[in-house]
Amino acid sequence: MSTQPPTPPTDFSAETLIRSFMTIILSEIGDKTFFISAILAMRHPRLVVFLGAFASLVLMSMLSASLGHILPTLLPKKWTQIMAGVLFLVFGSKMVMEAREMGGNGREKVEEEMREAEEEIEGDEFGAGNGIPLQQLEEGEPVLSSPNATKQKRLGWGIAEGMRNFCSLILGPVFVQSFVLTFLGEWGDRSQIATIALGAAHNVYLVTLGTVLGHTCCTALAVVGGRYVSSKISVKHVTMGGAALFLIFGVIYLYDALATSAEELSIPISPVGES
Repeated sequence: MSTQPPTPPTDFSAETLIRSFMTIILSEIGDKTFFISAILAMRHPRLVVFLGAFASLVLMSMLSASLGHILPTLLPKKWTQIMAGVLFLVFGSKMVMEAREMGGNGREKVEEEMREAEEEIEGDEFGAGNGIPLQQLEEGEPVLSSPNATKQKRLGWGIAEGMRNFCSLILGPVFVQSFVLTFLGEWGDRSQIATIALGAAHNVYLVTLGTVLGHTCCTALAVVGGRYVSSKISVKHVTMGGAALFLIFGVIYLYDALATSAEELSIPISPVGES
């Protein structure tokens, strides 16, 4: 029996690249971070918003794929494949239920995601003291200073806010806002966990490249015309497509795990007469 520690995957194939790319595309279109970029692009220069979100997503993709890359060094390949398969099956089933709950083309889901994105942006801008709530802006109402915001300014926000202010001076407040909101929106999201699973089962560099390309396309689409695109596509159909893809991936990973187990359990039989 071999006592060598498990090694991470080193396969280089276009299939891994396409799988990573499609996972992000079908997970992110119509997601909250998609609308965060779209709304910020309507208020600020599009290029700056895109660069901030892009930098955040590149960092997130590298961290997630690297975390997945570490797993095969701790666990046998069979178990990383089983974990990936179970995760994709769970996410696929959840997406099927989400799609079934959507009415029509999923307009209610789009409006909900957009509303959450607006609330996060408004809270971030108002908390930083440089924003006006969207509803008051549209209605032309006067905006009074918030006692909580004044109190927070007086007490200070600690090291994190100090770092953010420092980065804002260097990179600009719009870039930093786009970066922070996108990073926080993606942390713990379905696409991040899927990236970890892909990094555990495939070559980390191809997974990173595929997810970065997927995030780049989604972010560019959101910045250029996120609201228009969301009104023309069926989020319900996109969700169903993503669910089907996730379920297929889950079955493939479980099948690979079973094949790996069969190979480990197979006992070579020597010809008769040989010792």
